[in-house]
Amino acid sequence: MQDFSSLDGAILIDKPAGPTSHDVVDAIRRRFQIKKVGHCGTLDPNATGLLIIVLGRGTKLSEKLMGDDKVYEGTIRFGETTNSYDADGEILETKPVSPLTLEILNEEAAKFVGDQMQMPPMVSAIKMNGVPLYKLARKGIEVVREPRLIHIYNFRFINYSEPLGEFRVACTKGTYVRSIAHDLGQKLGCGAHLAKLRRSVSGKFDVADAKRLDEILNLPSNELEKRVIPFLKLAAS
Repeated sequence: MQDFSSLDGAILIDKPAGPTSHDVVDAIRRRFQIKKVGHCGTLDPNATGLLIIVLGRGTKLSEKLMGDDKVYEGTIRFGETTNSYDADGEILETKPVSPLTLEILNEEAAKFVGDQMQMPPMVSAIKMNGVPLYKLARKGIEVVREPRLIHIYNFRFINYSEPLGEFRVACTKGTYVRSIAHDLGQKLGCGAHLAKLRRSVSGKFDVADAKRLDEILNLPSNELEKRVIPFLKLAAS
């Protein structure tokens, strides 16, 4: 039977706004001098919440864990369309917001539930001929993207105070929540973008069980292993 070290597995990070997912990986690699470190599902820099970091032989399970369903919570700003579909982008258009209610928003949100072909935003890490789309977007180049099949299990608004709507969505991997925000804004005729996003669940793992990045980085080296989910437990999840 293969022997595993106490650092072969994963840790659950509650990512703050600001750093990229790769920044988090790099910070943990450097702080604890671990050669193999990876993450399971990119979060945009200003997104927060659950980021599964795999260590050592745990990196072999990256694809498995990345394929799990996700749950997000966030805020959509109506009346403003951006080129990135989120608050990081340039505002392309501003329109007045017609009177909206939770009931109206949830009637529209319900239409998104189920299988659908989703068009990825230009400002994304998807590669075209080896070049990430966001690099082309920075040059003002827009290319034809292939829509991707996704599934939305649930999409519901829990609060609305013009022009901001707070929502919760459960979906399959590879779903661009900012595309959902953009598409909803187009359907309502006022435009919209994703103002805030937080990942709360990935597969069987919940952000409630995660530790803040600064807490992890401040751990003594010999304390990190106490936070590691062992490889065999990960493989069985």
